[in-house]
Amino acid sequence: MKKALSLLAVALLSMGAIAINAIPQEKSTEMSDVLDVTMTNIEGHQVDLNSYRGKAVLIVNVASACGYTPQYAGLQSLHERYAGEGLAVLGFPSNDFGGQEPGTNAEIVEFCEKNYGVGFDMFSKIGVKGGNKVPLYDSLTSGATHPESPGEVEWNFEKFLVSRDGKILARFRSAVEPESREMISAIEAALGS
Repeated sequence: MKKALSLLAVALLSMGAIAINAIPQEKSTEMSDVLDVTMTNIEGHQVDLNSYRGKAVLIVNVASACGYTPQYAGLQSLHERYAGEGLAVLGFPSNDFGGQEPGTNAEIVEFCEKNYGVGFDMFSKIGVKGGNKVPLYDSLTSGATHPESPGEVEWNFEKFLVSRDGKILARFRSAVEPESREMISAIEAALGS
């Protein structure tokens, strides 16, 4: 049984996602809660991410001048489709990859509203890798919180799906579209739990 689940995990990895619920749960008691952090929203107000507890949370590092920037439309669509069922989409602008988010917070808001009608929660620009990485991304990329898929964020628009109780359920690389079959399935499963 464990071998079959390991093969399933390898298949999910090749599709760009790793789902904890596809892997034996022995380690789940060791994983820490990624919502135990306070972040600054794009308007400059402190937000305790514990305020999202009870919702499935999709955390995405975003950028305005990236080849993946059109994924804002898919993220907004997910927000519109699933917010009423308990999904919170959180965008975290970052300039860590190719200088693709050079704008100020005000410029980012204007860009997102004008081009994609973004209505989901956006946060201040942060570092998501290396020495500038904020504690939220330390937690998201740590082997302690997600033993099946640790490691640095590789590019803009990586997506982390977090359970209603603050545990990482899945990690999707940049190329995985927000409205892909893999993401929709994972989100619907998270909302049903």
